[in-house]
Amino acid sequence: MATNTLYLVRHGENLANITREFSYKKVDYPLTEKGVRQAEQTARYFAAMHADRPIDALYTSPLKRAVQTAEIFAAQTGHPVTVIEELREINCGDFDGAPPTEAMWQHHDEILLAWRNGDHDTRFPGGEDFHELRARARSALGQATAGRDGQSIVLVAHGGIVGAALADICPELDHDLVWRVPNRNCAITELELHAPGVDAGIDAAWGMLKRWAACDHLDE
Repeated sequence: MATNTLYLVRHGENLANITREFSYKKVDYPLTEKGVRQAEQTARYFAAMHADRPIDALYTSPLKRAVQTAEIFAAQTGHPVTVIEELREINCGDFDGAPPTEAMWQHHDEILLAWRNGDHDTRFPGGEDFHELRARARSALGQATAGRDGQSIVLVAHGGIVGAALADICPELDHDLVWRVPNRNCAITELELHAPGVDAGIDAAWGMLKRWAACDHLDE
């Protein structure tokens, strides 16, 4: 049995968090000054943790806000940053790049609620359904843990993809907790991921949530 500890970190604040724009590919902002500060504080947290439990690898979504966050971590920990395409945020299809409206956000929330209630065929207009999101979340975790055992791995990603990964891979997940407690910018979610063997595929892996959206390392 291979067991690795994953730290799933939501990126720092970017402009889309303020304007409430949907951001999958067309909308791709860098961090705000606040986002940089959040990333720096999180980087110091991982650097301080290094003595007790070293970070072995650092992965990120390809979106600018995630890459920049990961690069700030790398400056503190000394690890190279590896991009995993599958860590990209939810494919919101037609919403990406369109001026956001309350109606669009209501539709977004209705889709997430449908997924939570087990209707995994519901999809974003022109985008993905939960089956597709879950499959690439598993693929991302598989790429990050391939050939590893007993390691600590940081993945910088997004709220939607992190939630999908946990919902799929944690059989005893407290869904109410994940739904109720917001995953804030640069919050850290700790996941203990188990696989039948070091070289086993990700399909048989399962996880145990150790911490959800912890932000006590931030000064806000």
